[in-house]
Amino acid sequence: MDEIIIENLQVYAHHGVYREENENGQNFYVNAVLYTDTAKAGKDDNLELTTDYGKVCQLIHKLIYKNVYNLIETVAEKTAEAVLMEFPLVEGITLEIRKPEAPIGFEFQSVSVKITRVWHMACLAVGSNIGDKQKNIDDAIAAIAQDGKCRLIKESDIVRSTAYGGVEQEEFLNGAVMVKTLYTPEELLKKLHEIEQAAGRKRDIHWGPRTLDLDIIFYDDLIMHTDDLMIPHVDMQNRDFVLKPLSQLVPYVVHPLLGKTVQQLYEELQISGEKHIID
Repeated sequence: MDEIIIENLQVYAHHGVYREENENGQNFYVNAVLYTDTAKAGKDDNLELTTDYGKVCQLIHKLIYKNVYNLIETVAEKTAEAVLMEFPLVEGITLEIRKPEAPIGFEFQSVSVKITRVWHMACLAVGSNIGDKQKNIDDAIAAIAQDGKCRLIKESDIVRSTAYGGVEQEEFLNGAVMVKTLYTPEELLKKLHEIEQAAGRKRDIHWGPRTLDLDIIFYDDLIMHTDDLMIPHVDMQNRDFVLKPLSQLVPYVVHPLLGKTVQQLYEELQISGEKHIID
């Protein structure tokens, strides 16, 4: 990944825990590395094909100058997030906020906070078997796309399927979407639960009927297991209604635990697994 580098952008601002810092202000210095692809812009000599670092500097200066936070950690988080959301060609940023005039009481050169934040790739399964199923799915995808911290990349076709898990109920509509997101896995799960709740999702019966079901299948190549979240999805390899839509989006992505591609998992399930998709 190429880099656009901004060094020691000076901003006079009023961040700090102490009242005198908020009232009097001090100089802050910003270093930023923007991770992006500059090849096409370089070959065509076209500013529209790259990220205008002048506009990045304007945004950073405006955010840091106009807001007041106690912590430079917060300054860094808010600024990195704003740059990533504003400039679509920037895939990630390393941002350092330096505070050389911090009221420490000893001789020093500077204190700083440095963070790296990037867009993450996530694959989500979507399903519904109550009410207007297609509308439930469409509304959920729209809600994800309209969230500033998510970018909708691709959608799969929708498939019809019988219920999974042994609970007798209506057939489902199922699909998958690929998104870029700034959310952590836990934050993304919380967001999906909010969308489910807005659609009237109730969790009364395990594997029971639902207006909307949103699951994280992949998040980059992350492997995690907590009480609330398992990535990759723990049961995806047994669900044809997940694997078929997912194979449209990422057929050659390798399951980080099983060592097989999505397409391989789907083909194996067609031979020896449960069949739920209705042709």
